[in-house]
Amino acid sequence: MNGIWDIKADAIKKGDKLRDVSSLTDKTVTDEDGFTHYFFSKTNFYNRWYTIPEEDFKLFENFIEGGSRAYPSDGSIPCDIVAREARKVLEKIVLCSENPNHHYCEDAREVLKNGKFSSVRGTLKLYLGKYTTRDWRRKRFTDDIDFWMFQTNLLDSSLKECSFIKNKETGEWEKNIEWKKFETNETKHETLFAANNLNQLLDFGAGSYLEGSSLKEIFDKKIKRGHDVDLSDIINVAMVNNGIDGVHKNEWLDAWNSFEQAANTRNTRTTSNLISICRFSFAIADHLEKVGETIKKYKNLILDSSKYSDEKIKSLCNVSIHWEEYYNTHSVDDTRKMIYDFYEEQVREKPIHAQNLRIFANKILKLLNSKYSYLKIMFEIEN
Repeated sequence: MNGIWDIKADAIKKGDKLRDVSSLTDKTVTDEDGFTHYFFSKTNFYNRWYTIPEEDFKLFENFIEGGSRAYPSDGSIPCDIVAREARKVLEKIVLCSENPNHHYCEDAREVLKNGKFSSVRGTLKLYLGKYTTRDWRRKRFTDDIDFWMFQTNLLDSSLKECSFIKNKETGEWEKNIEWKKFETNETKHETLFAANNLNQLLDFGAGSYLEGSSLKEIFDKKIKRGHDVDLSDIINVAMVNNGIDGVHKNEWLDAWNSFEQAANTRNTRTTSNLISICRFSFAIADHLEKVGETIKKYKNLILDSSKYSDEKIKSLCNVSIHWEEYYNTHSVDDTRKMIYDFYEEQVREKPIHAQNLRIFANKILKLLNSKYSYLKIMFEIEN
């Protein structure tokens, strides 16, 4: 409905209007209390490189090959490669803080007072802080490292020491990165950018402001901008953080304020983004459960050398540098058992992650509906 939420939302970039957030007109009903119920279908993120197979065994094969789910990204360099570069910069700052004779020592100590990762925001903060699953951390791509610190001279010095070069025309720090693509062993080259987000302190768009690097402040930006990559990142954090347990329990509870504040605005774009989060969350929850069931159904096959040869076991280890290292230091049979144990763990994890997403999405729906009850409107996702 025009004026309440955006029927067309920005999926990739500002102004593209590629995401359809239309309700199911044939299911719209008005109840006896006069509330109009708008139903929406569940939907998965579109990815032109990957289609979820319908057949169970094919889904299992995709999973063991590292491809049971694709993630929207806004860059071309794997996050683990970018994280490696971010750690180098942070280590320079740590070393500076440990040297009382260094002219930036006090600045470095100020930067680190809330923890080493407090000066990083956005995608890399989620990666380095392990707010998400290993799968997301391996498959998410980006092109930049977003820092957040007022000690600009310290950051510039650290970037320079890590071989970043400042582009005189754009003012951005750049570094040429090389890595091997794990699926093909192909050597890739891209430019990595680093920036201090203080440059965006005033406005990053739509009259919204960057305030810091906490999970809440990251969500503030992602909810309002609402591109597919933003919503996907939020969902992947929600999948493993339920506010009940886990190392990020308190920060996740604080981040919930982002959703409440967003809903309070009743802004059409923000409302559309919150509806989209629910649609994606429910669809992903269904997918996670199905993947868990297929792993449970076929996981024993990995122990059968007639089904998965020793050479196949070696190739499966390419999906993880840790698996590769394990394979190189253990027997093939030990590696099979290690992989089998991982599958067992995934059988337990998938339903938990699915449940977390459903609880999260239902909570957002309840929040949204409370803000639009004065208009006698209810948002619902079809089963």
